Amino acid sequence: MFKTIKNALKTPDVRKKLLYTLVLIIIFRFGCFITVPGVDTIALGEQMQSATGSLTGLINTISGGAFSKLSIFSMTITPYITASIVIQLLAMIIPSLEKLMKEGGETGKQKINKYTKLVSLVLSLVEGLGIYISYSTSGVFINPGFLTGAIVVLSLMTGTAILMWLGEQITNKGIGNGISMIIFIGIISRLPSGVVTLWNVIVTNGAVSTVGIVTALAIIIGAIVLVAGVVFVQQAERRVPVQYAKKVVGRKMYGGQNTHIPLKLAMAGVMPVIFASSFMTFPAMMIQIFAADKIGGTGFLAGLYQFSIATSSSSVAWGYSLANAIVYLVLIVGFTFFYTYATFNPAEVATNIKQNGGFIPGIRAGKPTTDYLKSILGKLTWFGAIFLSLIAILPMLMRFSSVDISFGGTSILIVVGVALETVQQLESQLVMRHYKGFLEK
Repeated sequence: MFKTIKNALKTPDVRKKLLYTLVLIIIFRFGCFITVPGVDTIALGEQMQSATGSLTGLINTISGGAFSKLSIFSMTITPYITASIVIQLLAMIIPSLEKLMKEGGETGKQKINKYTKLVSLVLSLVEGLGIYISYSTSGVFINPGFLTGAIVVLSLMTGTAILMWLGEQITNKGIGNGISMIIFIGIISRLPSGVVTLWNVIVTNGAVSTVGIVTALAIIIGAIVLVAGVVFVQQAERRVPVQYAKKVVGRKMYGGQNTHIPLKLAMAGVMPVIFASSFMTFPAMMIQIFAADKIGGTGFLAGLYQFSIATSSSSVAWGYSLANAIVYLVLIVGFTFFYTYATFNPAEVATNIKQNGGFIPGIRAGKPTTDYLKSILGKLTWFGAIFLSLIAILPMLMRFSSVDISFGGTSILIVVGVALETVQQLESQLVMRHYKGFLEK
């Protein structure tokens, strides 16, 4: 990885992309400190302190601290992620949208991107209204009213639009993975506060605690093991051998080569975890926005809220946490299969192999090849999905310890996954650059 980064810095074209990405990241971080107009920062600070460890803490982690400051980037990129889920689900039930997504080519991708952005703006409008309504009765805004609400909602929508633009620019002109990169930067920006929390575990009331040292060492070792496991699963792959028959064209012989199809254990990457996290927090967000008075009660909405925030809160009962962990696991597994089969079509791959005169040794071309690829892909996806699910939910089940690491597993999955994808993007750009330079000579 370090060698790849070093080579990237030595290459002028890739170095420009890195610097361009760095500038956009700096703009993102500056925006996290720009509070929307009409906010009483003192009242906001008191409100956020009372909300620590709940759903607000989860959103604040993803947004890189922007939510606690009620900045223009408070909603972070989650409306775009939710819109992407909605569009992909609609493509499964609307034939014209499915055809546009699979056969539309570059024009189809642009139209899908346009639809996703429009849905994102609608969702950001709804979420922005909800945020204003939720905080308008808590004294956070100086002069609550229609004009203040319009300005706040417009500011939040503008922030979401800017983040979508930043992500698109990083993808097209930077090092790639723009949306994932924004989430990545938001999470790692909270690392200093995590180090302070770990230090407070070791030093309590000005004295070094032996129990605290052991606890801190256990957390560090656990994090290293998690990182190593995630790297192994993200990098591991099953190589399916493919042979191409020899054929004579004129006086020349073509084909006869041996190659392979690389099938990764976690082909979907970290997107299922991001999708599942957004899906789990959605009910609590809606209840907190539109039915905040029901949260402290004992009705259905109160129970649903407690169940939803169990992803991020250490004060929720064990029953809610266990149920939340099970549903979270099921969602990650489901999204892993959905995203994997949306990006890899065994029937299409089998057809391409057959059309190019290839075959998998011991497997007949056509449907048997499709079934064989489906069988392998299913087993690999099950393993990768369960592994990612366990990594994500184990810290949730440990939240009743003295140290709150409720979002640690998901954070590690996202950070490590995006880091590996970014390094792969750099490697591919370096390879393309070398090929381009060779062809130009």
